[in-house]
Amino acid sequence: MAKDFPTRAENYAQWYNDLVIKADMAENSAVRGCMVIKPYGYAIWEKMQAALDKMFKETGHVNAYFPIFIPKSFFSKEASHVEGFAKECAVVTHYRLKNDPDGKGVVVDENAKLEEELIVRPTSETIIWDTYRNWIQSYRDLPLLINQWANVVRWEMRTRLFLRTAEFLWQEGHTAHATAEEAIAETEQMLNVYADFAENFMAVPVLKGVKSPNERFAGAVETYCIEALMQDGKALQAGTSHFLGQNFAKAFDVQFLSKENKLEHVWATSWGVSTRLMGALIMAHSDDHGLVLPPKLAPTQVVIIPIYKTNEQLAAITEKVDEIVKNLKARGITVKYDDRDTYKPGWKFNEYEFKGVPVRLAIGPRDLENGTVEVSRRDTLEKSSFQIADIETKIEHLLQSIQDNLFQKAVDFRENMTTKADTWEEFVDLLDNKGGFILAHWDGTPETEQEIKEKTKATIRLIPLDARPEEGRCILTGNPSARRVVFARAY
Repeated sequence: MAKDFPTRAENYAQWYNDLVIKADMAENSAVRGCMVIKPYGYAIWEKMQAALDKMFKETGHVNAYFPIFIPKSFFSKEASHVEGFAKECAVVTHYRLKNDPDGKGVVVDENAKLEEELIVRPTSETIIWDTYRNWIQSYRDLPLLINQWANVVRWEMRTRLFLRTAEFLWQEGHTAHATAEEAIAETEQMLNVYADFAENFMAVPVLKGVKSPNERFAGAVETYCIEALMQDGKALQAGTSHFLGQNFAKAFDVQFLSKENKLEHVWATSWGVSTRLMGALIMAHSDDHGLVLPPKLAPTQVVIIPIYKTNEQLAAITEKVDEIVKNLKARGITVKYDDRDTYKPGWKFNEYEFKGVPVRLAIGPRDLENGTVEVSRRDTLEKSSFQIADIETKIEHLLQSIQDNLFQKAVDFRENMTTKADTWEEFVDLLDNKGGFILAHWDGTPETEQEIKEKTKATIRLIPLDARPEEGRCILTGNPSARRVVFARAY
């Protein structure tokens, strides 16, 4: 099945693209820059959604939905916000088509021009804060903790499945608070929720920190983020949480009557993760044999394949498998019994290995006689024989072992790919020959950050929240620096 599949060493970008397509996760659509998420890929996204949605609700948030169209005038109300998104906006100018008088299909009806153009949602701060003005009058209405699951459009010229597409799926939280302290606490709380999800569900270790001013979200006072490291040594921003201050509240005049009977502007946050997490999941764990999925996010955690020659053998195997399936499902484990006679066992082995199913069981007549089953784990490709009598408990432990192993393997990789650079020469050499996270001094100016980016294509991924003070000299200018920051080339 993976005969013409390139290795990561041969061509990492091609390996990634082919893997997404051949594992039946997604494909390019007829609309340039947009993708079709196929059922297998969408099933993984649904697992992500379910876990995150539960975490949001456990922290007091509720879901709502806001329009995909935003009046153009809304973007003019927050100057840095419009500047940050202006080049990525898709704009609706007309609302009707008509038959072409020359008989060449349909054309835009020039008489159906909108009085005000509508922006297809690149992010929802403006439409939501215009709405919140009607919802918030008093301190009793706060905090307002709302999330929405939606699609957004950002007109990208260079796209890659899941990582960067013109339309993508995401969630965006938008909250309003009575004080700056409450809003900052919310921003940090959601950053920790994202980090918890990345590490405990995706098995991807992440760094937590704040963005530099150049990399900050347009309209934010502070942007917190989590950064993951992919197997090619490039960083991937896996989630962001923004403290918006009172910028949007003032732009849309969202005020509340405080306990002291004073009219004040609310304090805001926004936070989001997207289908980009799918790209992170693929690139953090998968190998030259195909997809590798952590059990907590695998649509199918266990697949069982019968090995038989006669219908009588199949019937005997199926009777035993039905019992195993029932017991595994009772433990909350998703299991599939593939008894299709249209494909041979070897083909099935290859298919499920390529699709990253964590555990594969094979059972034949001899296994029934011996009371055993052959077990193969996807993360290490190791095979072993388990007793059928206690198979359910062993599978449960095995799935946790795979989840833990994937995380530890990613932690070890990140540690090996995190280095310090004290000079410009060291910095460039590490970028070109090793990659990964580079801890280096920066003088704190946007000009220096921009020059480093232009010279090397490396950016400051974050200033770590746990960064210790360390006097040093900027790698580019030699000016004083109070701490190291994390540089990397990134997706």
